[in-house]
Amino acid sequence: MYVSFHGHSIVKIKTGNYTILIDPFITGNDLTDLIVKEERPDVILLTHGHNDHVGDTVALAKANDSLVVAPNELATYLSWQGVRTHAMHIGGSKEFEFGKVKLTQAFHGSAYITEDKEIIYTGMPAGILFTAEDKTIYHAGDTSLFGDMKLIGERHSIDLAFLPIGDNFTMGIEDAAYAVELLKPRAVVPIHFNTFPPIKQNPQNFKELVKDVTVHVLSSGEGIEL
Repeated sequence: MYVSFHGHSIVKIKTGNYTILIDPFITGNDLTDLIVKEERPDVILLTHGHNDHVGDTVALAKANDSLVVAPNELATYLSWQGVRTHAMHIGGSKEFEFGKVKLTQAFHGSAYITEDKEIIYTGMPAGILFTAEDKTIYHAGDTSLFGDMKLIGERHSIDLAFLPIGDNFTMGIEDAAYAVELLKPRAVVPIHFNTFPPIKQNPQNFKELVKDVTVHVLSSGEGIEL
């Protein structure tokens, strides 16, 4: 399995014959190396409905007949846009041909803002536990620090965690470093920082705070073989 980071909260997973994108915010993301028309995802996983996470989901899914797995209300809204979806909810898991997906809680908001300035409620935000090839990846989505991260770490052996560090809208560096202590992953990658002025952070400061866990500070396009 090859897992790569592509700016903001975008993660790409290649496992077997499948390419999976998490939160594909490409258009309008100055930090990503991805180009929408060049991406061929088989599956898109979404943590929540904010525009900087849903991103180019509809265009990508329609162009590639991608399956979009998302929290229930968000999946329903996207299905109305002509996208093939599978709805889930927090605590639920599902075995797919490409791997197992489980949604965890996240403390954040979840709404999509249309071009007509309409706010569409898209249900509860979530984190994602993805398991394939006997490896488990945890994408926390947008969230604050919360105590049940300890339960997530106890219940699941996490090989690689993607945690937001940007502050303002999510955990900051100090809280994210404490989240690592609770989750106990084998390795961690900081995400959701430097895309916009309010979330400007130095990821090296996060790396310095994390003890006994490998921290990979990845530039857009860099990845890890699991």
